[in-house]
Amino acid sequence: MLFQLPTEKTVTETATALEAAVQANHFGVMQVHNLKETLWKKGVEFDHECLIFEVCQPQQAKKVLEQAMSVSTALPCRISIYEEGGQTMLATLKPTKLLAMFAVPQLEQIAQEVEDTLIKIIREAAV
Repeated sequence: MLFQLPTEKTVTETATALEAAVQANHFGVMQVHNLKETLWKKGVEFDHECLIFEVCQPQQAKKVLEQAMSVSTALPCRISIYEEGGQTMLATLKPTKLLAMFAVPQLEQIAQEVEDTLIKIIREAAV
């Protein structure tokens, strides 16, 4: 369900590399959520760095939504960069597993294509 990859980079370095890898693979960054900062603004102390990137490939999103608008509840795709145990990690939920919950067989190929690209993006950002 989860694809996770450690990197030797800092969270900031990984974020910069991730943005470049997203663009190089014809996806776009829609939003970046800084979880630590957001919680702090809400009065909650949280010591871990965590950036959540919402990414999208518009043509693929259109294909999915044309098959089942309910999938909009699972979009856009997310890639997280976080610190855990002194290690910077990249992670995403696998679209093949996520979209399988909608039981729309026509989505399987698209989900696999998106998943393959997300994993490629994460691997590129990690090195």
